[in-house]
Formats: sequence, structure tokens, C-alpha cells
Amino acid sequence: MKIESVRGMNDLLPEASAKWHRVESAARRTFAAFGYREVRTPIIESTELFVRSVGETTDIVEKETYTFTDRNGKSLTLRPEGTAGIVRAYIESNRHTVEPVSKWFYVGPMYRHERPQKGRYREFFQIGAEAFGSDDPWIDAEQLALVAEILAAVKTPGVELRLNSLGCATCRPLYRATLTRFLDGVADRLCGDCQRRSATNPLRTLDCKNPGCIEATASAPTTIEVLCDACRIHFAGVQAGLADSGVSFVLEPRIVRGLDYYTHTTFEFVATLGDVGAQNTVCGGGRYDGLVAALGGPAVPGVGFAFGIERLVSLIADDDADKQTPLIFFATMGDAAARFAHRALATLRRTSIAAECDYGTKSLKAQLRRAGALGAIFVAIVGDTEVGRNVVQLKNMASGEQTEVDVSSGLDALRARLTDTAHL
Repeated sequence: MKIESVRGMNDLLPEASAKWHRVESAARRTFAAFGYREVRTPIIESTELFVRSVGETTDIVEKETYTFTDRNGKSLTLRPEGTAGIVRAYIESNRHTVEPVSKWFYVGPMYRHERPQKGRYREFFQIGAEAFGSDDPWIDAEQLALVAEILAAVKTPGVELRLNSLGCATCRPLYRATLTRFLDGVADRLCGDCQRRSATNPLRTLDCKNPGCIEATASAPTTIEVLCDACRIHFAGVQAGLADSGVSFVLEPRIVRGLDYYTHTTFEFVATLGDVGAQNTVCGGGRYDGLVAALGGPAVPGVGFAFGIERLVSLIADDDADKQTPLIFFATMGDAAARFAHRALATLRRTSIAAECDYGTKSLKAQLRRAGALGAIFVAIVGDTEVGRNVVQLKNMASGEQTEVDVSSGLDALRARLTDTAHL
């Protein structure tokens, strides 16, 4: 009986992984330019971590986590998002005693048991970043500029930054009470989930994708209307920082995000082009000044974001540069030629030249066909006669031009020909 992959979890085959490499490479370059360093945390964490950080009444904790009890009776959860684990690592390592501001990034899989659909899977991969130690609005704007740089680097079309502020511990309760009164007046028009949320987590009703709920809450009060003076100043600072960075945005008061820990700045980068279906949020995040303290750490502010690699990859076009093709393919005829090719492959690969050959005894025609299928730029044709003369016949697969290269003093001449072409 054939064993298939678990529903909502997908294989990433070589043809698809090239775009992922492009995204990850662009992200790593950009993180380095902005001073962010990589952190790797466990996939499995204590369930309590997510209950206390993400929120006990969120859909993620209530319905979507992969939670189990281990052999010692401890409740563990596959991480549904990245921030909580990063905060736990920050606290556990006493990082605040080492540096005033910590800027970290991460790459890895997350898990949520929800209905699989286009752009949303049960195992999904995120690239994210967290900055701890500063409540300066410039660091919020800097992160948004960082995301914009990554999106530009991978040539993502039609992605719009939407910005909001959720206020702070002073003004957010006032907004919650105001919103709850509004929701009481439209309760009969809300879906079952939103009727429950209106009592436990009313801000989540604004994030519902149900058309009826969207229509019912269209005139709901906004957080910006009730921001305190300190929050207004902070939010204005974020917008000024974005202007200084040359990053365009639109204000969107319905952005509340799905996690309880957000305060002040919240944002989403939303795809306005491309076939991403209802799951059009490419990146989201915001500020969470109380989260570190809530998890037992010092009163250190934080801000962060994460974007789904699957969604981003679905938006970017194919690029020939993504293809992993050999620069040179050795086609051999005879035992001596095969031995020469094996030694040459080892030498070239040590200098990071992508080199390939076929395996087994095959005709020259079959080997050239294989080289073409792999997309090789050059083919080195070597027979026992060439080995005796210390030469290879180097064929340019695009032009068909064939030249003889002397290898009597080693492979320097061949390597020079290959690297010159690679840099064209």
C-alpha cells in the first residue's frame, strides 16, 4: 500500500526549491545589511508558551495547534508561529544583559491544524525577524523598510503595505469596550465564530473573512479614533520613518492581526496582483511591548514580522538564474577517459565549479542528450585519444562551437575558460 504525505504538508521537489533559494538568499543578504543575526529555536515548545503569548482565546490556540503529551506527562506543541519561541530564547539567554538592542531573524517550518487551501497549509515555512530593546518608532519603520527591500529583491509585483496602530495598555481597553458595544448592535449579522469572539476577543471580528461579517462591521469604530497622545506620537513617528525610507503605505484600520500580543504598530504586506486566492497577506507583524515581560522576562519592548515563503514564492516569476545547471558536463569514451573525467570533476568541484557526468557506459550521443537535458553550458568530450594527447574537446552547447583545450599542465586553462564564461 502506497504511503502518502500527511494532508496539508507538501514535498518541495528540486524544480520548486530554486525559487525558495532565491527568497532565502535575498532575505539573508538584506538581514545582514540591516544588522540582523540568525537564531534557530526548537520546533517543539511547551504548550504554555503559546497559551501565554499567542492568547488562550485565539483560533490558533483553541483550534489549530498540534498539541500532545509526552512520556513525562508534559504538554508540548509544534510551534504555530515563530515569535514566542524567539522571545523565550531571548529571556532564557538573559540577552538583555549583553546588548541594549537585539536584532534577530529566523527561517523555519511552523504547524497549524487548519483546513488546507491555496496559500495556507498545515506545515508552512516562515522567514521572520524580531528586534528587542527599543520602543523608538524608527525601528518599526526600519523593519518595514527591510521587508520592502526583500520584496524588491525577489521582484514581487503588486504588494501593498497596510498600516494600523492598536494602541497601548492605556487606550486599547477603551477601544475594546467601544467595539464590543458596536458588535452587540450587529450580533445577529455575525457568524457563529464572531458572535463568540465579540465576548472573548472582539478585535478578531475585524479580521474575519466572512462576507457577512465584513459587511456588518464595515462601520465599526477604528483604533486610530481612540489612540492616546503617546500612541498618536508613536504612530506619527512610524509614518515619518517610512517617508524618510521611501516606503509607501496606506492606512488600514481593520488590521488587528491574529495574535493577542500586538500593541502599537501593526501591519500587513498584501498582494494586490497574482493568483493567491483569499490568502493574500504575504507578510504581517507589529509591535509587542508587553510580551517579553508577560513570558517572565524583563520589561523590554519588541517589534517583529514574519512572511510565508510559500505565498511569496507563488507571486514571483520564474527566473533562468534559479535553475541549478552544470557549467560543464564530461562526456567520455573509454576507460582512461572516464578515469580522467572523475579526477577532473573532483578538481573542479573543489573550486565550486558545477560539473557533472553520466554514469555507466553510454554512447556519446546519449551523453550529449543528457547534458542538454541538464542545461549544461559546456560539454568536455574526452576519449582515450584525448587523454593520450592531454587535451579535451570543449563544446559550447548554445553556439555549437568546439575548441581544443590543452590540459597537459593541469586544468587551469579549462577552469579559466569556464569562469570567464560564467561571469559574462
